[in-house]
Amino acid sequence: MIAMTYRYEWRAMSYALFLHEDYPPFDFQPAADDDGVEPYTSLSITYPERLGRWKPLYKWFLAIPHYFVLVALTIVAFFVVIGGFFAVIFTGEYPLGARDFLVKVYWYGLRVSAYAEWLTDQYPRFALAA
Repeated sequence: MIAMTYRYEWRAMSYALFLHEDYPPFDFQPAADDDGVEPYTSLSITYPERLGRWKPLYKWFLAIPHYFVLVALTIVAFFVVIGGFFAVIFTGEYPLGARDFLVKVYWYGLRVSAYAEWLTDQYPRFALAA
């Protein structure tokens, strides 16, 4: 169920950030794997078979440094969205570098959320790469 809401949030946010022109469908499939209907906005979350029993007591605390990094990246991403908006107005195309940066920031945020919200025990790296 959480994977489904993350998937729809990603599709709606990528549409709102001008990353694609197709309006996200109201398609809710409670599966961890994406159906692949939206190629640019696919999101699959692999839920582990076993999670650490005591880790929920401290995982939120370990995610705090990531939230500081995410605040800084969100501020930068805000200005990238504004720059991308004006680039579309003047050139008619969204800059690929700006698009890639926004996608990587959002994926990083999803990795941190998945860790802090107990979907995985794998500690997220401090990197924008997948």
